[in-house]
Amino acid sequence: MAAGRAFLGAPCSSLAAGARRLAFASPRKRGLAPALRCGVRGRCVASASSSSPDAASAQERYVLTTPLYYVNAPPHMGSAYTTIAADAIARFQASLLLVLLQSLCFGSRLLAKKVIFITGTDEHGEKIATSAEASGRNPKEHCDAISSSYKMLWADLDIEYDKFIRTTDHKHEAVVNEFYSRVLNSGDIYRADYEGLYCVNCEEYKDEKELVENNCCPVHLKPCIARKEDNYFFALSKYQHKLEELLTRNPDFIRPSHRLNEVQGWIKSGLRDFSISRASVEWGIPVPNDTKQTIYVWFDALLGYISALLDDGEQGSLQQAVDHGWPASLHLIGKDILRFHAVYWPAMLMSAGISVPNAVFGHGFLTKDGMKMGKSLGNTLEPKDLVERFGADAVRYFFLREVEFGNDGDYSEERFINIVNAHLANTIGNLLNRTLGLLKKNCKSTLVFDSIAASDGGSFSENVENLVNKAKHHYENLLLSSACETVLEIGNLGNLYIDEQAPWSCFKKGGESTEKAAKDLVIILETMRIIAIALSPITPSLSLRIYTQLGFTEDQFRALRWEDTKWGGLKAGHVMMEPKPVFARIETEMVDVAQANLKAAKGGKKKAHSKGLVEA
Repeated sequence: MAAGRAFLGAPCSSLAAGARRLAFASPRKRGLAPALRCGVRGRCVASASSSSPDAASAQERYVLTTPLYYVNAPPHMGSAYTTIAADAIARFQASLLLVLLQSLCFGSRLLAKKVIFITGTDEHGEKIATSAEASGRNPKEHCDAISSSYKMLWADLDIEYDKFIRTTDHKHEAVVNEFYSRVLNSGDIYRADYEGLYCVNCEEYKDEKELVENNCCPVHLKPCIARKEDNYFFALSKYQHKLEELLTRNPDFIRPSHRLNEVQGWIKSGLRDFSISRASVEWGIPVPNDTKQTIYVWFDALLGYISALLDDGEQGSLQQAVDHGWPASLHLIGKDILRFHAVYWPAMLMSAGISVPNAVFGHGFLTKDGMKMGKSLGNTLEPKDLVERFGADAVRYFFLREVEFGNDGDYSEERFINIVNAHLANTIGNLLNRTLGLLKKNCKSTLVFDSIAASDGGSFSENVENLVNKAKHHYENLLLSSACETVLEIGNLGNLYIDEQAPWSCFKKGGESTEKAAKDLVIILETMRIIAIALSPITPSLSLRIYTQLGFTEDQFRALRWEDTKWGGLKAGHVMMEPKPVFARIETEMVDVAQANLKAAKGGKKKAHSKGLVEA
């Protein structure tokens, strides 16, 4: 998730550049030196060449999580949306890495911000067992299949997580047992009967005042079931004042601000203790002091954020997991599970003597036909189908650009195609293609000037840098739609500039006009280089295609940091690649063919003929 100045022409030793290449290379491409360990995205973790015991503690960590998705059915666009947003935030945070090489010898020490992006699947509970039975599989087989479908979709969407936790992992069960014992020793667990209306889909007892007509769950619109059980309870009410103090002391704990008002309302209305075990559910982690009951799915799953920090195969303790990176910097969740993350979870952590996360961000729903998408409602938008028809970049861009992060957003295929064509194919793709075409025709694809000399202190480069700083501010504040809009403004500036300067006409005039035209092309190509970096958290594959068209390698692209958006990266003599469209327009006829192909593939019928949809 992460520009090496060495790659872009600024002074830097070959040893430093080599260290960068190792630190930030793609996991599929890189060959790691013993002195460096890296995460999935090539995010630098630490320098093993430093023997200092405080090397790890000197790192600044950014730990980001999605919800652990419930595996009652394959992923839908709602869960994909959260994960796309998390991936964009993680990529941006990694681009802010601060690398310090204390010396240029083999004993150099590398310090960096460590970004840990956690996702995974929640695999216990009554609903899972029911779904498994309906599919003719045992619960473990069912969980294996659905969890794999999440991993495959994340790969399709260019999502590069660092940790994927499954609540059926042995390391997770060990952490849950230890956490339960801590809370028990704090005197916050007791046994009692519970009677109430239970939503199987939410895995939660509901207060009658929450329900809609016919005692239906307001989220799933299905009747809740009357139940009475002998359960273990967590003394949530004990933490009411502490939670109120937390929100008063740190109002940014809940974001956006209108979600904070919601949470404060819940707490002020009075917190009730909640059941943390189930006597009627076999598929779960047994209660340590009573194996006849299993731990409530939420009390179990929330701990996945901590157990995920343990390395694969590591049978560590709860404290070891905490030491690996807790507290989380940001939990990204849907607003429907805000209560669990903003009320239950911090109280549980307080009880166990563990720090609460820094922030919880509850985003809105994706809707279709005005209704929340959900597997239980049967109105899902299939993300795999969207990727197959339009490509990952288009899907990522549309949902992050068109849905203001934190609010609800509705999907329209017509708007999807119009936005993607206008922004990615026309404003960005066409600007690059026609500029490279002019460079090839008039300058043999070689830059005649440095980008700094080409701009010559003009206002254009200053305007671009101002917009880059604006985009950075938006990324930092999770305003992903605004970040996309600001990067697009840079593209609009480039298109306006090339149309006004008309370098094609200047080349025809010859003389001094030829020099001016050559400078104008460098200015536009420097603009495209900056766009590629600034948009890379949103559309990583498109940004890579742009960067390689500009004559750089994939390793150079993967070494980029946000600081490389500074004007001045292109140098005289640099050779560009042959112009080739980096993003083809989506044509309506092709969409119809792609839809027919998908239906035919699902039905096992012969596919319709198509030349392809989106160049990638």
